[in-house]
Amino acid sequence: MHPQVSRRSLLLGALAAPGRARVIVARDPRLQSPGQGSGLNTGRLIALLDRAVPPENWRRVVRPGETVGLKVNCLAGKGISTHVALVEAICERLQQAGVSRRNIIIWDRLNSDLESAGFRISESRDRIRCFGNDTAGYEDELTVSGAAASMLSKTLTRLCDAIINLPVLKDHGIAGVTMALKNMFGAIHNPNKYHPNACDPYVADVYRMPAIQRKVRLTICDATTAQYEGGPSFMPHWTWPCNTLLVSEDPVALDTVGWQIIEQKRAEKGLKSLKSLKREPAYIATAARYGLGVNDLRRIDKIEV
Repeated sequence: MHPQVSRRSLLLGALAAPGRARVIVARDPRLQSPGQGSGLNTGRLIALLDRAVPPENWRRVVRPGETVGLKVNCLAGKGISTHVALVEAICERLQQAGVSRRNIIIWDRLNSDLESAGFRISESRDRIRCFGNDTAGYEDELTVSGAAASMLSKTLTRLCDAIINLPVLKDHGIAGVTMALKNMFGAIHNPNKYHPNACDPYVADVYRMPAIQRKVRLTICDATTAQYEGGPSFMPHWTWPCNTLLVSEDPVALDTVGWQIIEQKRAEKGLKSLKSLKREPAYIATAARYGLGVNDLRRIDKIEV
């Protein structure tokens, strides 16, 4: 976050009350219908993004001259990954805010994951770049944070000044849910090591690594199509058209709100709660204890737009 506005909302331009967080909840029930699957109305999607983050507010998030990384989540292919159309719209808004296309990087763990979600790999500085950590590589030295010790992606550490976190809203068969906090597992070389105990405290320990804390400015969670069971792989019979974007500068608050959306859908479908299945995402509370954000719903202002 910009040092000079550390207590000011980048989204709303207002001073945040101490100990509180804001999550923007932007919905459009006509974004897609149940019969359309993941076929989004692009025009309505752009309008939804502009309601969630008004175009004039992007200059509060990034500065001209900075290199901005868009950390997408493409593990599950086109079915339940960050939508290309959403990323393209964000790239357009970044350029309107003064960020050169040469200074925008779309990235994730693997080139193959990006390609499976519909992104085109490009290392050319003449256009927006898009590649995985298998192209950029990892640092040689471990970053140690609590129970985690990992090599960080060079895209994060060396190429980008700011990160916009672009996870999806979905269930995770081990961690309970995977959204803002867990999406940073895609910035380390060894996420497979950190799945015991429903990923607690590992997700929180990775997110509090200094380079991640310092560079992630904003999270925009793609909840246009969401998944309430069977994740992280794409299971179409457990997805639904949520038709929503969740936006926050507080990853803990965003994950708390997203978790409740998933629990509500599970209850609606007659499924047990994540807690009863012993996969409650306790790492969210751990992240709150670390000071990474707010997980108390009474102190989270959900702003419907």
